Amino acid sequence: MTSVASLLQSARAAGVDRLDAQLLLAHVLQRPRAWLIAHEDAVLDAQQLAQVHAAIDRRAAGVPVAYLLGEKEFHGLMLGVTADVLVPRPDTEVLVDWALELLAAAPAGMEVADLGTGSGAIALALKQACPSAKVCAVDASAAALAVARGNGERLTLAVEWLDGHWWSPLHARRFDLVVSNPPYIAEGDPHLDALQHEPQQALTSGADGLDAIREIVASAADHLRAGAWLLLEHGHDQAAAVCALLRDAAFDAVATRPDLAGLPRCTGGRWPG
Repeated sequence: MTSVASLLQSARAAGVDRLDAQLLLAHVLQRPRAWLIAHEDAVLDAQQLAQVHAAIDRRAAGVPVAYLLGEKEFHGLMLGVTADVLVPRPDTEVLVDWALELLAAAPAGMEVADLGTGSGAIALALKQACPSAKVCAVDASAAALAVARGNGERLTLAVEWLDGHWWSPLHARRFDLVVSNPPYIAEGDPHLDALQHEPQQALTSGADGLDAIREIVASAADHLRAGAWLLLEHGHDQAAAVCALLRDAAFDAVATRPDLAGLPRCTGGRWPG
């Protein structure tokens, strides 16, 4: 017979930290994590044991916990996630909070676009916090868009989901605010080894990681109203380059916001007028 306590010990021996193991075990047992702490002598049946061992083995191989659980919390929303989308990161909440500051100071009914929406995390967080905003979200991956659409339906948040590459499905439409967490890791970056289970097309963007951001900035003028903002997440060492791209494209009020670790993570600019 195998108890909760012994499973947690074996998970640690396999290199899986205690919190991750508790989350996986709680998921299989359909119990809150607090229950595990109070019932470490509880015994698992054969089916539960097989499920937990399989999950621990996958976690030890580097599969993100969110994929194993099928969900991840972001900005107060519980989102469904699969290997077709990036796992939403807490640092991206900085981008959401900046966008919400701008929306709070603007009239109701502002039109917002989220480029490269993935799981729909940013678009849904904005719609949840600012129901009057008209939010649309774009992704070139049909599989990712299916995840995002499913999240929107489950959370009953009305977002317009569009299939396409960056601006392409938006045609001549113009917006008051555009946000994006595009791929920004340089191809061949050693950090990619730790991200091998996440979709690479959502992670890498050219030799310096800036190809997607260049493309977004280059066509922004065709899709922004006067006074509209473009907010971009980027790598911690890319702020100066992104600021230069925005200024060279005639954006003003260009600024950068730090992430939770104090590293420059989001840069934005206002389209003049």
